[in-house]
Amino acid sequence: MSENASTINWDKSVDILVVGSGNGALTTALCSHEMGVKDVLVIEKEDQFGGSSSISGGGVWIPCNRYALEAGTEDSIADAKNYLSSVIPTGTVPEDLIDVYLAEGPNMVDFLHDHTRVRYESLAYYPDYYSDAPGARGGHRSMEPAKLNLSDLGEDWKKLRNTHHMMWLFNRVAYNQVEAGTLAARAPGWIKLAIKLMLQYISDIPWLFKSPRSRIVACGMAGVGRLRLSMIDRDIPLWLNSELKELISDDNSKVIGALIERDGKTLHIEARKGVVLACGGFEHNQSMREQYLPQPTNSQWSAGHFGNTGDGIKAAEKVGAELTMMDGAWWCATIKVPAEERPRLSIMEKSMPGNVLVNPAGKRIANESENYMAYQTNWHNSHSDDNPSTPAYMVFDNRFRNSYLVGPIVGNLMPDWVLPKAWFDEDFLYKADTLEELAAQTGIDVDGLKETVANMNNFAKTGVDEEFGRGSYEYDRYYGDQSITPNPCLAAIEQAPFYALKQDPGDFGTHGGVAFNQHAQVLKSDGSPIDGLYACGNTARALLPNYPGPGATLGPAMTFGYLAAKHLSGKSS
Repeated sequence: MSENASTINWDKSVDILVVGSGNGALTTALCSHEMGVKDVLVIEKEDQFGGSSSISGGGVWIPCNRYALEAGTEDSIADAKNYLSSVIPTGTVPEDLIDVYLAEGPNMVDFLHDHTRVRYESLAYYPDYYSDAPGARGGHRSMEPAKLNLSDLGEDWKKLRNTHHMMWLFNRVAYNQVEAGTLAARAPGWIKLAIKLMLQYISDIPWLFKSPRSRIVACGMAGVGRLRLSMIDRDIPLWLNSELKELISDDNSKVIGALIERDGKTLHIEARKGVVLACGGFEHNQSMREQYLPQPTNSQWSAGHFGNTGDGIKAAEKVGAELTMMDGAWWCATIKVPAEERPRLSIMEKSMPGNVLVNPAGKRIANESENYMAYQTNWHNSHSDDNPSTPAYMVFDNRFRNSYLVGPIVGNLMPDWVLPKAWFDEDFLYKADTLEELAAQTGIDVDGLKETVANMNNFAKTGVDEEFGRGSYEYDRYYGDQSITPNPCLAAIEQAPFYALKQDPGDFGTHGGVAFNQHAQVLKSDGSPIDGLYACGNTARALLPNYPGPGATLGPAMTFGYLAAKHLSGKSS
């Protein structure tokens, strides 16, 4: 502590102070209130709420959740445990935390469904990311938020952070994850779906006078919005522009409050029962990235929330918290489009047939269709000073360019002549009549590129990727094009002109943070809890560091927010 706690004149006193405003934070606040602790305050340092959760796709990975069971899926906690045991390296995560997560995750979903306006829908066909592992399932382990009408939030809709701009049709119409897969691959029914979404949008004339984007929202906005709507029902306060500066402890090292800065004014907030840190990781703190993460690293490659600068992690460390897994992040290749505020995640386009991602030597890095976390782990492992893997370029031909969503390019609905000139001028997008010319423009080794493309064309004929097994796994094929045979992830790269799209080894958040126990209490290096201090989300160490399925960040964040509420309210068994 920086001052004598016994002499502090508290500016405000509450039972529970929650720092952050994403899924984990708002789940903690709601569950605490419903469990009998009514005096809860949520603070957010930005001028909008939602953080990384609102930006995200909003998926939540919870095996055996109520929505999956209602859909008739066959699953078990034992199979989910077997799956996690096979994909998470032994000793990486305490087994008791995995056990409590699997047991309590479905209870958390039930609690929110029964007590709040939170609603989810099971993702029937979105497979676990390591689909060949024992205990894996081809769907129904992840949920996505039911769409939300922004009008239900009243004036608070203006304060809800937008989902990433890549999840809007023509930057106007929100679509969910299921719809995204259909539109990106131009799967059967995609035209009908696009027309339906656009008609809903243009027919809502009253809303068009309020916002250029649709009234009905999906993904992360819908998830956070439903949590916030439930808070409004209960008059749970949410302070914006309120930044955590430091935690305050008493003489017994118990955390009893926090020093914050709200609208430029310093305030002392007492937390009689405890402080919950749920304020994100450190992806936009370049000095912390350089201190902890694999090189090369750059905050400009991150699609994470700009406000995530490690505030909660640093504050907890000062009061004795153990930090762990700080060398990891939620890795994903990113695409930095000129003039766009944050990079796009390269997930769907990289999986489509007819492209290849190459390093400066013109060589492939890994299986382009594998899950994004595994792909970039391989990217980091392949990089060295002698054989750099960055910059990397996704190379594709005219058929691919016109057939699919490619970053900001909406297939043949956006011919080259309508694309901004800056895209071709600022080391982002390249176009050439031959592979030789494309290599010269990008600096890719021409012989390496020609050999790689020739190999990919042969693999497309046979349907077998002899180098990395692309298309061999169920997850690979989720974003493939089922009209392409014999392998929906492989097609020839042969139709001029040819294109190259720069990609970076980015992320959508870091996953190192404070150690915690089964009650979400923050731990010291000796394993004992810091009295009065809790954490969840990306402020806490990763529970599922290998990202086993869609929503592997929000699932633990919400579950341990729920467990923190149980402990703070005395409801823990």
